[in-house]
Amino acid sequence: MTSAVNAVNYRTRTGPLSASFLFLLAGLCLLSACTRKDIDLSFAGQTMGTSYHITVVTDAGRFPDGIEDAVAELLDRLDQSMSTYKPDSELNNLNRLAVGEEITISADLWQVLQGAQHIHALTLGAFDPTVGPLVDLWGFGPKDTGDKIPSEAEINALMARVDLGQLRLGSDNNVTKLAEIDLDLSAIAKGYAAQQVAALLKTRGFSNFLVEVGGELQLAGLNRKGTPWRIAIEVPSLVQGGIEKVIAVSNIGVATSGDYRNYFERDGVRYSHTIDPRSGKPITHNQASVTVLADTAAVADALATAFMVMGADKTLELAGQRDIPVYLLVKTADGFQASYSNAFKPYLDGAE
Repeated sequence: MTSAVNAVNYRTRTGPLSASFLFLLAGLCLLSACTRKDIDLSFAGQTMGTSYHITVVTDAGRFPDGIEDAVAELLDRLDQSMSTYKPDSELNNLNRLAVGEEITISADLWQVLQGAQHIHALTLGAFDPTVGPLVDLWGFGPKDTGDKIPSEAEINALMARVDLGQLRLGSDNNVTKLAEIDLDLSAIAKGYAAQQVAALLKTRGFSNFLVEVGGELQLAGLNRKGTPWRIAIEVPSLVQGGIEKVIAVSNIGVATSGDYRNYFERDGVRYSHTIDPRSGKPITHNQASVTVLADTAAVADALATAFMVMGADKTLELAGQRDIPVYLLVKTADGFQASYSNAFKPYLDGAE
């Protein structure tokens, strides 16, 4: 059984594209294949400042030659494209682009930016990968600010640099910055990586598999029992391992986001690492985590981040309007209260 047992620091990110908005393994653990005599073929590695795990159901006794190298090469290419930690990455080249200048970018980066703009519009700005300067200002970026609380003037000065709408995507993978903005795609890139690995596996003839990149999941087909993959949603806690709910899923992307492992306290006030790009300040609601299901892991990844910003009421409202499967845990005086959208209920029923 693969489980979410990796710890993360409360305040720091390490490595390229590490999840500043999403905790490691995203509060999910994988429950299929725990008791079977026959084991699935699996391999793992490191990418994007985190880990990846691949499990494939097959009647072959070994992976085809080259498949592990092909996955590693794909993930290395995506990391080189979207890393904020590699000075020569494609994303950093875009961040250095002068306002008004147009460049041609890779198809992968263009697709991720297009997806980011879609979620940005859908959530009315709650998802915004240009929020990085504010994340840094509040001390949740690479630099230690000593838990300093920014002034309103400091926040307002950076708000002009937070607007994904200032990025124009043209035809033929062209892109233009309309204002001085910097992009950090850590809240969508790992999900995109998971779905691209899934696409690669399908071209190699696999139809039943699980791909996990930094906690974002892309699942296809069934486990070796011939039933949907069983995924556990973790209880929000500083100690990992407790299971809140188990869901049964197939052919879908899964992502969880939470704020209970990355925060600081100052004068009795708890400051979440989740920054609302619309206000420039940390969220203040009591939502502890949200799990999202979507056709692709990239969409689930981005929506999970947006829904942590929006809070339970607005999340359930939008999920109801758009038929999005979401599962929420809200902090209460006695622990946590669960709620979920109507679209999520079948996945709970299927796991019983």
